[in-house]
Amino acid sequence: MPTRKLESVVSLKDIRVACKACSLKEICLPVGIDKNDLESLDAIIDRKRPLTRGEHLFRVGDSFQSIYAVRSGSLKTYTTSESGQEQVMGFQLPGELVGLDAIAENHHPLAAKALETTSICEIPFTELESLSTKLDGLQHQLLRVMSQEIRDDEQNMVILGQKSAEQRLAAFLISISNRFRRRGFSATQFNLSMSRSDIGNYLGLALETVSRLFTRFQNEGLLHVDRKHIELLDREKLCAYSGAHCSQQQQPQKSSGR
Repeated sequence: MPTRKLESVVSLKDIRVACKACSLKEICLPVGIDKNDLESLDAIIDRKRPLTRGEHLFRVGDSFQSIYAVRSGSLKTYTTSESGQEQVMGFQLPGELVGLDAIAENHHPLAAKALETTSICEIPFTELESLSTKLDGLQHQLLRVMSQEIRDDEQNMVILGQKSAEQRLAAFLISISNRFRRRGFSATQFNLSMSRSDIGNYLGLALETVSRLFTRFQNEGLLHVDRKHIELLDREKLCAYSGAHCSQQQQPQKSSGR
């Protein structure tokens, strides 16, 4: 079996640093794991070459080999209709996993494209699955991450199915805010790397509607927009307006603007 190139493997130090701000810690560093087990886990995780904006991590129909974690940057997942029309299915932020939906059928049902320069960690699924039977807590932590993905999808279905245009955009912003907060970033200041067109596609709204609503929210003092940078000036009011779940803890540790 060929020896893995050292430069392609994430060092223990790099993993520990990255995990301070991402959910990799819930997979790579389960509570109580000892040094030898951690080294075994470290050996299977590859740091991919950074993707440039517009570059694909995988495409629809590609064979499933690994799950991926976003170290920095962001992705969008999407599918394309027979007529060539794109449908955005989600956005992946630092610390989040992508590719979990390919486990069932052994191929990727969606494509994943970088929205900006994006660093990725690749976790070969076969090796991860094998290790999860040996390392205490690893399987449980992986199931927790997958459960959170399902919960987020369920919340998104509510946003798209039961809310007005104004509520959809407000709920989307609160959802992004909550996701940044869970990873230790600021919940009130962040960059939206996705275009207004992608946001509209995802929310089922016209580009003009999305632009108009951003202007309206800014005029109402709910937020401030500076190109892709968003500052939520009245997060609680925006949250109440959207009907979304709003955490009461205010713990911004660092800016998520990149």
